[in-house]
Order: sequence, then C-alpha cells, then structure tokens
Amino acid sequence: MTGVSRHYVLAAGGTGGHLIPAFALAVELERRGHHVALVTDDRGAKIPGKPDFLPAHVLPAGRLGKNPLALWKGLRAIWQGRAMALRLFESFEPSCVIGFGGYPALPALLAARSAKIPTVIHEQNAVLGRVNRFLAKRVNAIATAYGEVERLDPKLWGKVHRVGNPVRPEVLALRGDPFPEFTEDGLFRVLVTGGSQGASVLSEVVPDGLAMLPPSLRHRLQVTQQCRPEDLEAVRARYAAHEIPAELGTYFEDMQGRLAAAHLFIGRAGASTIAELTAVGRPAILIPLPIATDDHQAANTREMVAAGGARAIRQTGFTPKELAKQIQTMALHPHTLANAAHAAWNCGLPNAVSDLADLVESFGAEPIMDVMRVDTRATAASGQEQLA
Repeated sequence: MTGVSRHYVLAAGGTGGHLIPAFALAVELERRGHHVALVTDDRGAKIPGKPDFLPAHVLPAGRLGKNPLALWKGLRAIWQGRAMALRLFESFEPSCVIGFGGYPALPALLAARSAKIPTVIHEQNAVLGRVNRFLAKRVNAIATAYGEVERLDPKLWGKVHRVGNPVRPEVLALRGDPFPEFTEDGLFRVLVTGGSQGASVLSEVVPDGLAMLPPSLRHRLQVTQQCRPEDLEAVRARYAAHEIPAELGTYFEDMQGRLAAAHLFIGRAGASTIAELTAVGRPAILIPLPIATDDHQAANTREMVAAGGARAIRQTGFTPKELAKQIQTMALHPHTLANAAHAAWNCGLPNAVSDLADLVESFGAEPIMDVMRVDTRATAASGQEQLA
C-alpha cells in the first residue's frame, strides 16, 4: 500500500488472453486503494469475469490490414479512439496507462503518450504481439511473462521487467495445495480444454487417444472435457463406445476446482492457460494453436517443456497414437507424473500481479519506487542453470 489513492487506466483487447491479467491487476490496484478504469472494445465490455467496480469505456479500434481501404478505416478508427481517450484522461487524470495488447489498447496508449502520461505495456506471450511491438519504443516500461520474448528489440532490454502473467485469485489460492494423490490403482483424472470455445481437434483426437492407453491407465480414467456445442454429442458417443467415464460440457463454472483435482491437463497453450498450470503445478500435454499470430503458442510452451512440466505436440502430429504415447511417458509411473507436476510448479511466478502493481505504482508518484529491472537474457540463463 502506498497510502496515496491514484487513478489508473487499463487498456486491453477484447479476448480473455488480454483481459484476464488486466482484471487481476484491476483487483490488486483497487485493493491498494486506487481507482481503475478499463478501455476495451464491445467484446471486452461484455466478457465474463470483469470486476463489478471496474467501469468499461468502449473506444473505436480499427485493425491495420494491408488492403488500402481497410487500412484507411483502421487508421480513422484509431484516431477517433485516441480523441475519445484524451477526453477520458482529462476527467479521470490517470497516473499511468497500462496496455495489455490487442488493437483496442492502441488508441489509449497513443493518447497517453500525447498527454505525457506514463505508460506500461504487459506482454502475456513469449512473442511480442503486434500492438505491443509497435508501442515498445514509446512506453516507459515493458512487463513480460517470460524470460525470453521473441520480436523484442534487444535495445529495449533496459526497460524490461519480468513479472509473470497475473492469474485469477481463486486459481492462485490453489498454489499451496499438494498435487492430488496419484497411485497405481487410484483414479487418473484428466482435464481437457481448448480455450473459451473448446477445440474440435481435441474432440476428434483425445477420446480415441485415451482409449489406446494400456489397461492399467485406461480403466482408471475419469475425464472432464470442454467441447464446442456442435461437437458435444459426437464426443459423448466416442467416450461411451470406449467405456471411458467422461463429464462433458461447453462451459464449466468451477474450472479452478476441476484444475485442482486434475492429474493431467490436455489443451491449447494460451498465455493464461500456461500461467494457471504453472501457478497450480499441473503437468500438461500442450497442442499449440497453429494459426496463432507469430506462432506464439508454440513459443509459450518452451519454458514449461524444458523444465519437464509439459510435453508439446504440434497439431500436424497430434494423433491418437502420439497422444497415448506421450501420456504413457508421463503417467505410467506415479512418481513420473508427480515430478512433472513439481517441474510445472517451479515455472510459476505467483507474485506476478503484485509485482506488476508495484511497477505500475512506481509511475506518477514521488519518490519513484525502485523496481528491479530484469535482463531477459540473464533471467533465461539463470533459469536454465537452476533446471540443469
């Protein structure tokens, strides 16, 4: 707590990957006695999980495509959004504007720079996103979730702070709980998700892959899988045909409870997913989304895989046979899975939200707090030495 109440604006794209860490920071800043506002798009204003105290301001935010007409429309929307943000800043008077990536963040950050308001960007992925890449030279500080971030100009390392990726408080609360007991004759609980809308490739591959496991594993399975609505009945039929108990749904309210009970996670490699798996300490088989911008989901898996907490399978090689092979490698012996869980836990950065809040609080107040700057090269080298 600084003892001084200040105003902060968080600017984020309208997806969960951008907004989950923004919401976590909002909760922490509000807990410290500050006032916080959100700038986003229509999707972001309606996304579940937004704190009740957090007002959302929707600004125009065009995308910058290669088509000349689309480019002109995008630039015009960004300019309109910048003007609206400037009017918001005149009344709200923020001490700092924090961007979490996505095109809706761009007008607010440009307006803040014009108004000489300190700015911070947070990059959730292991590849610097397009908007953050454009803003990186123009902001006061760059907060990252990974020790190595591709597409980040080495000349900017001096203002990089590795803080991690903030996760929901209810998930972070699980960090102190032990890995659920996994014995040679007990249940083997598997959690499968493909992001907020599920993933059809998981629906197609996972049931058949689990059916190929040796009887010592297959007969102990208890599966929870999130599916697309259109895939639900087909997946249900596959599990029934394989006689594998499975709880299926398009959305689960208590996802943190299911994560707490899981022995193994199978799913995509979004930044928030990785952050939650490492916060709780759950081993994983990760299938990076192949169309993710700059292949950032593949980059997100590297640290966890190198530590021994996960295995990554490219979607082109994601077959039932390959999935069964990787599960056997991780789970055939109880101690192997427990070791992978511990390796995943060691990758977690549980202080991410408080460290990011400390960084944000260091702007707009006197005296400025001494926030440690992290050289990403040194961090990565140190991490590799610890894992060796």
